[in-house]
Amino acid sequence: QVQLVESGGGLVQAGGSLRLSCAASGRTFGRYAMGWFRQAPGKEREFVAAITWSGGSRYYVDSVKGRFTISRDNAKYSVYLQMNSLKPEDTAAYYCAAKGSFSEYVPRQWNEYDYWGQGTQVTVSS
Repeated sequence: QVQLVESGGGLVQAGGSLRLSCAASGRTFGRYAMGWFRQAPGKEREFVAAITWSGGSRYYVDSVKGRFTISRDNAKYSVYLQMNSLKPEDTAAYYCAAKGSFSEYVPRQWNEYDYWGQGTQVTVSS
């Protein structure tokens, strides 16, 4: 089983940057594809980015391409989301998720993931 804890959220002005971190428990972190999702009030959970167990494949939703970067450090049992050029529409609770997978397939649907963190709030002011 994997436990996930997100950190790094906060309040930032439009155009600013934040780096989210997700720390995982358990010695099998390297066997999991990792994803970031977000959910704004009154909206459905939205896929943001994901990365395979090896870090060799990544996928982003169109709205964050060129602005967000997902990365992972298997030695530190962590995955990161660097968010630059933030916009007010990026405001949401951001969740880290893990899916047991040794393939290079990048999971993009929320129901493909096995474990979830509690979330961290990102608020972008205009």
